[in-house]
Amino acid sequence: MKIPFDFTRWSFKLSLCAGLMAAFAVLGYRLSIIDFQPALLALVGSVLVGLLAILLGLIGTTKAIKTKQSEIASTLVGSTLAFLVVMPVVMTVLAGLGVPRIHDITTDLEQPPEFVAIKDLRTTAHNSLHRLEPENLAALQKEGYPDLASVLIYRPFDQAFEQVVTLVKKRGWEVVAVSAEEGRIEATDATPIMGFKDDIVIRVRAMGSWTRIDMRSASRVGESDLGVNATRIRLFLNDLGK
Repeated sequence: MKIPFDFTRWSFKLSLCAGLMAAFAVLGYRLSIIDFQPALLALVGSVLVGLLAILLGLIGTTKAIKTKQSEIASTLVGSTLAFLVVMPVVMTVLAGLGVPRIHDITTDLEQPPEFVAIKDLRTTAHNSLHRLEPENLAALQKEGYPDLASVLIYRPFDQAFEQVVTLVKKRGWEVVAVSAEEGRIEATDATPIMGFKDDIVIRVRAMGSWTRIDMRSASRVGESDLGVNATRIRLFLNDLGK
């Protein structure tokens, strides 16, 4: 006698597998057990397995509705768990669709703020800070983020600098260096899910009665930042101008 394929059971098994793969990717990278590439592959794998679990769960639910041989709620457990695993990753990717494949964003394309202290925190395994790749980096940023530009604040330098430092700390970023003499603040932020680190430098310059603020945010790993750095700069400068 041929045993029918149990879509509901396999949906649940695969959803657990997807959850374990996602947990391994996130915790493994955050705890420095695995590198960026293996973590990314594990995360992609968890999404693929999760999507299969959702598909099998929906088939199982459809069969349950037709045959009325089992409770519909029980057939949805696997697909629901898989949905919870898949959606954060899918939403992050969807949010980054249409943005240029770059990872170093600045408000000043002619003279980007320079990292100083953060250079010591980066290794050869991280992205370069020379802004030489891709060759058309500036053009790609202009096309993708035409709104990013320097901000002028009608405040004396000391007040503006203190306001910037306060806002950086309020953001919860890890402050790496603060130099009022050089008008420079360096910090590090991490993405919510994977904890990928992005480095930030803010340059504050006096311009008479005004103060000019420039900002740069660069990812340590990954060819594309999915728009995270530009969003970080945009939100920070908007709050600074309030």
